[in-house]
Amino acid sequence: MAKIIKELTDIAVRNAKPDATKQKTLFDGKGLFLLISPKGGKWWRFKYQFQGNTKMLSFGTYPEVSLAGARKQREEARELVAAGIDPGEIRKAAKVAETFTFEKVAREWHEKQMGVWSVRHADDIIGKLEHDVFPSIGSLAMSQVKTSDCLTIIRKIEARGALETAHRTRQILVSICGYALANEYTETNVAALTKGAIAPVRNTKHHPAITDPQELKGLLSAIDNYQGSFVVRCAMQLAPLVSVRPGELRQAEWSEIDFQAEQWNIPAEKMKMKLPHIVPLSLQAITILNEVKQLTGNSKFIFPNGRTFSKPLSENGITAALTAMGYHGKHSGHGWRATFRTIGDEVLQFRPDFIEHQLAHAVRDPNGRAYNRTAHLAERRKMMQTWADYLDGLRAGAKVIPIRNMTA
Repeated sequence: MAKIIKELTDIAVRNAKPDATKQKTLFDGKGLFLLISPKGGKWWRFKYQFQGNTKMLSFGTYPEVSLAGARKQREEARELVAAGIDPGEIRKAAKVAETFTFEKVAREWHEKQMGVWSVRHADDIIGKLEHDVFPSIGSLAMSQVKTSDCLTIIRKIEARGALETAHRTRQILVSICGYALANEYTETNVAALTKGAIAPVRNTKHHPAITDPQELKGLLSAIDNYQGSFVVRCAMQLAPLVSVRPGELRQAEWSEIDFQAEQWNIPAEKMKMKLPHIVPLSLQAITILNEVKQLTGNSKFIFPNGRTFSKPLSENGITAALTAMGYHGKHSGHGWRATFRTIGDEVLQFRPDFIEHQLAHAVRDPNGRAYNRTAHLAERRKMMQTWADYLDGLRAGAKVIPIRNMTA
């Protein structure tokens, strides 16, 4: 005669006492039972047959999983068995999927692209991920990431005024989710569904820049009195003295600075034109570098990230500081190049080709050949020292010479 198993009740499960010498088992039927340890722990277990083999699944502990909850899991497992699917294998697959977090998959994707990317581009990509993406969804299983998660990330970037960065970050998310889909880490490219969700980028890129000497005087004073990060303040103080692109400044390394020659040697891979560039350093620039070196000299980077010396200053570091000082929409990290070009030409009357060399633009000789990086270096040294002295004069309250053509 078959043994009749009486179903459990909530009261029976709640009041069940342990056996001091051995494990105790309370059966509920259809393979579900409650295992009680001598110390009082209660675990739900489910025993089932699949392809002639006896197998076991854990449904969690009581009271975290109630009797009703355990029964629901049992019925779901029985339905899988009836359909010829092993619920144990489904459970294993889910656990494997959980180990493939978004950050792990993203870094795997990033590593596979390194062979076709420049070092600068690769650093820029991982920097965006570490700053804007990983803190939000990095720990989520790839299969758990939703379209709404991606949308929240890009809209947060959009809200701080970095529209182009928002679009670049969206494209990075689309690429990572596409890679995850191809490798069966997920079942859909959730990031691709965010298309059209944020404002488009205008065709004409505009970098806010102060080109009026009187306004520049106020900005320089605000930077000198900035109360935030010392590293960010030093970066902002050096920026007008070198007039390089923001990425080149953020990723500047101590190994590139030649203090004896008083110059900054930027390697080709970091330059937009993919040509090495020499930046003459004024006495003021050398002073700033010596000051910040006391704090960051042990880092690879002159201006390291606030969270770790192993990473460069984030793209948003200087932007956030300018915003905090009230210059959002008025001036940008990239704007120093326009400031130098306009005032250098209209006020200080520097030779235009010297200015273009300093900005690392493509300048050609009368025969159409590109000048090398050392062209007019002595003249550029004098120019940059004159420029640094001019900025000091503004700080000290020297008479401001108006520029001749504000629309130049």
